Amino acid sequence: MSKQPHVNEGGAPGAARSGALRLALLAGAVLLIAGFLALGSWQVQRLFWKRALIERVEQRVHAAPAAAPGAARWNGVTAATDEYRHVRVAGILLFEASVRSQAVTALGSGYWLLTPLCQQDGTVVLVNRGFVEAAAPAPATATPALACPPGTVPRVTMTGLLRVSEPNGGFLRKNDPSKQRWYSRDVRAIAAAQGLQRVAPYFVDAAAGQEPSDAADGQRPVGGLTVIAFPDSHLVYALTWFALAAMSAAMLWWLLRGGARRRRD
Repeated sequence: MSKQPHVNEGGAPGAARSGALRLALLAGAVLLIAGFLALGSWQVQRLFWKRALIERVEQRVHAAPAAAPGAARWNGVTAATDEYRHVRVAGILLFEASVRSQAVTALGSGYWLLTPLCQQDGTVVLVNRGFVEAAAPAPATATPALACPPGTVPRVTMTGLLRVSEPNGGFLRKNDPSKQRWYSRDVRAIAAAQGLQRVAPYFVDAAAGQEPSDAADGQRPVGGLTVIAFPDSHLVYALTWFALAAMSAAMLWWLLRGGARRRRD
């Protein structure tokens, strides 16, 4: 009696499952490569954007001081166009309306001392006069609805860097105007709490060595401590994403090579 050939009835379904798995892996590898290349390209774009930003800021910081934007320009003041501009303001410092905002500097922990400066046209600019230690006496509470009379004769001229308002507060800490606890330099909130009107939407970080000798509050803040630092890790991120794309491409090549070998066999 002749032997019948053995038929592996499960071979066809098994081969189909193997082919489907291989196609899924190939599709996944292609998607990974495309995704990693897109992320790497995006980081390269961010790199050029960051380098251009740093160059613009360096030019602003080292330029000769210009008059701070007046009321007609306030609506157009943004971080992108005006942050860290070297500006000049002139007027009378309203020491009685000063506030302190929490700060951590090279000199340690303490506060920024912000004092409104009443300009000749009746508008107000908050000036960050500098750093004071935590042990320094707190400013007196301002008189409600403090006015800045038009036609004020300037008594001081100060230069510094324009900074955009910092709303809401610090990390996990909200400003508490009712208790004069400030964790960020929120211009609008400070102006409302101190009863100030016609206040610029920015503040000025005063340069060092400008503290008035006749400061009525007796404070001696240290100016010129503005830290200008922009994290620039985009090149590292770009290289990481491109490396992952190369690894995914190697995996795709290995899958295609294995498939071709099986077909030859």
